[in-house]
Amino acid sequence: METTYYYMMLSGVLTLALWLPYIVARLFVWGIPTFLNNYPENFPVEQPEPPLWAQRAQRAHLNMVETMPAFIAVTIAATQLLEPQALLETAQWAKMFFFARIAYAIIYIIGMPYFRTPVYLVSWFAILAIAFQII
Repeated sequence: METTYYYMMLSGVLTLALWLPYIVARLFVWGIPTFLNNYPENFPVEQPEPPLWAQRAQRAHLNMVETMPAFIAVTIAATQLLEPQALLETAQWAKMFFFARIAYAIIYIIGMPYFRTPVYLVSWFAILAIAFQII
């Protein structure tokens, strides 16, 4: 059970960390005074265009924010409902989810074609595998 919770915690930390790239890019694009002032003039109608990689980083972060509730729900349910020996498999799926999400973020941010969706599907499958253990 500890391993499962460990990878759930790491996934939460990853979720928090994924906002850093696009926030740093925004800091450089907007400049420190505008960044500290909250928004540029006429925001959101007019705003400095962030680099494409920063836009992808923001979408990778939002995708992780959208995926985490399902991962947390099935993981907590598994730790509460499954027998201890079955939790070894849950921990492996949680580990697979975490590493797939790291790969997904990297692949998405650098804009590597053809890999983003398959890697996302690995993380999605890991969530389903944990859920099917319970059912």
